[in-house]
Amino acid sequence: MSIPASSTGHYAIDPSHTDIGFAVRHAMISKVRGSFSRFSGSGYLDAEDPSRSSLELTIDAASIDTRNADRDGHLRSADFLDVEHYPEIRFVSTSVEPLGDDRFRVTGDLTIRDVTRPVSFELTYTGAVKDPFGNQRIGLEGTTTIDRREWGLTWNTPLDTGGVLVGEKVTLDFQVEAIRTDERHEADEAVGAGASS
Repeated sequence: MSIPASSTGHYAIDPSHTDIGFAVRHAMISKVRGSFSRFSGSGYLDAEDPSRSSLELTIDAASIDTRNADRDGHLRSADFLDVEHYPEIRFVSTSVEPLGDDRFRVTGDLTIRDVTRPVSFELTYTGAVKDPFGNQRIGLEGTTTIDRREWGLTWNTPLDTGGVLVGEKVTLDFQVEAIRTDERHEADEAVGAGASS
């Protein structure tokens, strides 16, 4: 599918229809999956020139949920996210590169525990629709893998059989639904001014 020109505009992530999940290997033999339940984000989509698009996302680190209270408490502690001192995880895009077939490579700065490092991930546009309440919505999905040690998340413990308890690679998965927040003429003005949000 192609992105219709009418989709150009500013959008806000709809938290009730968006999932920001992750998976990490446990004890070298399986994967633990989790997600964040509180976050906000916004972006600008330029259907005709995707390189002018942008995305920002802020996650409440304490909202981490792996369906196990003891594990979640450990993940919030200073061993991992240290949410008392670093309550937010933040991503701000720096470039968007079209890859064809409604796919894009998004590059930006990911900040965890006040450590900011660049990451890139592939994002796919999955369509646009007007909901029964008149809201224009778009769908996006993507995934990437990061090494948590690069953000200072180094806690681990060795296993008697070799290897470590917690995997160092974390797969991040995004299923995003976003709502249009401007009118078409406002989007046109933003394109002319080279604005983004």
